Amino acid sequence: MRRYRHNTNINGNETKVKLRKLNMRKNEEFRFLLMKCLRDLPESVRGGVIGSVYAKAAKNGVLEARDYVLVKKNEGIIDDTMSKQLIDLIYDYSTYR
Repeated sequence: MRRYRHNTNINGNETKVKLRKLNMRKNEEFRFLLMKCLRDLPESVRGGVIGSVYAKAAKNGVLEARDYVLVKKNEGIIDDTMSKQLIDLIYDYSTYR
């Protein structure tokens, strides 16, 4: 998957298309709500899911984090309502950067 698509502007300079990623100004609030959503998971799984969702949303983008949540839902670790809450949370705390 290509992360950036290069376009040229009027002057011929290349510009990067921004991706939707986690808004780093609200990362503490995002982490708190993420832990609140996943409090029903067993402790052995919870830390890994929280860390992976946060890292994918912050570094790779919202789409990668959403795909990760859907994979965990298909594996049976997360139920349908929890996956919907997580995906909504990821999109609510994202911005283009």
